[in-house]
Amino acid sequence: QVQLVESGGGLVQAGGSIKLSCAASRSTINLLKGGWYRQAPGKPRELVATITNGGSTNYADSVKDRFTISRDNAKNTVYLQMNSLKPEDTAVYYCNARFAWDVRYYWGQGTQVTVSS
Repeated sequence: QVQLVESGGGLVQAGGSIKLSCAASRSTINLLKGGWYRQAPGKPRELVATITNGGSTNYADSVKDRFTISRDNAKNTVYLQMNSLKPEDTAVYYCNARFAWDVRYYWGQGTQVTVSS
């Protein structure tokens, strides 16, 4: 078992930046894939970005060149740096992770990001 705890959400004006953190209760050295998803009111949850154990990253088209996913194994944390935020980025952001020792994907509880126009 592992717990994922997101933090860093909040209210920001359009054009601003926020950095989200996802802290894992176990070492991320064995993290196969980490990711961020988001869900806006009335919409399905969607992929934002992923990072593999090899460091390969993948982004939704809507956030390319604005968001950056990264990981710090020393802190057991996956980050999402969000720049040039738009009102349509408003959503609850969820951390997701799969580890080498488990077939399950784990989810955090979510953190709200609100971008005002």
